Amino acid sequence: RIRGINGVSPKVRKVLQLFRLRQINNACLVKLNKATINMIRIAEPYLAYGYPNLKTIKDLLYKRGYAKVKGQRVALTDNAIIDKVLGKHGIICMEDLVHELYTVGDKFKKASNFVWPFKLNTPTGGWRKKVNHYMEGGDFGNREEKINALARKMI
Repeated sequence: RIRGINGVSPKVRKVLQLFRLRQINNACLVKLNKATINMIRIAEPYLAYGYPNLKTIKDLLYKRGYAKVKGQRVALTDNAIIDKVLGKHGIICMEDLVHELYTVGDKFKKASNFVWPFKLNTPTGGWRKKVNHYMEGGDFGNREEKINALARKMI
């Protein structure tokens, strides 16, 4: 998410809420299907999105990774935290979590919900123009593989 909350229409606000992007500079991992593609289309002027690679997901989890344990935000400092919550789904360590999120396996929904939305910094060097689409020299919209460079600047 790249833009603030002022003047956002209710439908867009609801979509951002469903993606758990309540704050500016938050990031989350979403499985692409027809429903989520339509949701992204609705909230597109407020989002920068793309297809992260393995290194980006690994960096996000190791440097900015927090877990949801009984509704509390807990830093991912120990594999025991992951094992306790996701052990019954076969995810027992950080590498299993990275693998599940990267490959979008059958336990992706559980793993993604377990990981708290990533709170990132503004990118070093700043944004180009938040109100223009990425294709028009701005920031919002689909960056495809270029999302990795943006994520590195924000981690």
